[in-house]
Amino acid sequence: MSPTETPSALLPPDDPQRELLHNEVHARPPARIRLPALVSYVAVFHDGLTREQECAHLRHLPGQQALGVDDLQGNFLRIRAPGYTLKWERHTEFTRYSIVQPLPEGASLDAPEPGLSDSIATPPGWLAGIPGRTFAAIQLVMVEADLETPANVLAQARRWFGDHTIVASFMGNNAHSLAATDFLLRPDGFERMLVVGRPGTSQTRAGRIAARLLELETYRLMALRGLPVVKALAPRLAQSERQLADITAQLENKSASDQALLDTLVSLAAGVERATAEHVFRFSATRAYDTLVGQRIAELREQPIPGTQTIGEFMQRRLSPAMATVESTHQRLASLSDRVTRTSALLRTRVDIATEEQNQQLLAKLTKGQELQLRLQSTVEGLSIAAISYYVISLILYLGKAGKEIGLPVKPELLAGALIPLVLWSVWRTTKKIHEKLHADH
Repeated sequence: MSPTETPSALLPPDDPQRELLHNEVHARPPARIRLPALVSYVAVFHDGLTREQECAHLRHLPGQQALGVDDLQGNFLRIRAPGYTLKWERHTEFTRYSIVQPLPEGASLDAPEPGLSDSIATPPGWLAGIPGRTFAAIQLVMVEADLETPANVLAQARRWFGDHTIVASFMGNNAHSLAATDFLLRPDGFERMLVVGRPGTSQTRAGRIAARLLELETYRLMALRGLPVVKALAPRLAQSERQLADITAQLENKSASDQALLDTLVSLAAGVERATAEHVFRFSATRAYDTLVGQRIAELREQPIPGTQTIGEFMQRRLSPAMATVESTHQRLASLSDRVTRTSALLRTRVDIATEEQNQQLLAKLTKGQELQLRLQSTVEGLSIAAISYYVISLILYLGKAGKEIGLPVKPELLAGALIPLVLWSVWRTTKKIHEKLHADH
């Protein structure tokens, strides 16, 4: 294809989402960070917030008064301002803001627990005004230093964190940098991380390191959001399990009516389904965030430093029990739902059997009634034949008397008596033909 030809001239028409999906791989490029640098990171839940509200807050930054909501439709925006760069990213449940600026004076590696919050480059009060509820706030300092003597670097890092216990590790197969943190939440609301890169660390590598560490902590906190849910759900699950055991025992012993058991079981099933509907997203999200945590730890390619735990070891040892608790509660809820379904099936079978017995009894009564009705009908039909025959013979008798009066040689009584058998047979035959015709029509 020559440079002047367009793809549309050679290919079928594009799917409406082709370009959008193709560009998704470039949607959130990592920042390029020149060392030494300070990265101030804030992640907030945006439940109930719109892009218009977030855009209005971004307009408060100097030179951003012309910013429009359309600029935020891609869920990613990088704003370059004098002295710093701000990155806005909107995700399914949260929005995060990253501010990258040169490292303030007095915050270098040899400074003991330096103050950082007063040096953030955004206008005063802008961070506090971010719409949403904060769940993660991190100050990441990135500096360069010689890593040939890890013990000296670790000693400086401990002083930098205020002599707190830290976890640290080399990152990369060639130990291109050292990362350390104490996972402590400080009075200003931030936790701190420190990255020490070898001299000459490229801006793209520094950006990738920062992205992985910040995402690691963000996804860890998001994964842990399932833990309060399962703690609150545990008493309800225990009560529901006891209730289901009682229902099963009553069903086995036939100590309660089907209607009472059905009412109790329906109420229990509704509660279980409600809990499932309320928390199934949180359980699924927890599993997904835990998977992302594992991926980010693997991407760090940590190398242990003698005398301290790696970040991945520290995190997994404290995160894994919580994730196991969430997963077991999820399985417990699903198992309870299955058992309620099986108990419902047993109760339904019992009700069906009882209903079948009632139907058989009703059918027997109907059959007996039909037999009585047939007997009564046969009796009525016999009486009807006699009555009709009586009226026919009476007519013959009157006809004979009338003939005798006009001089015919007829004896009415003898004529009527002689015709009785014929009349009876004729009436019976006619009745039988009528029945045969009715049965043939049905």
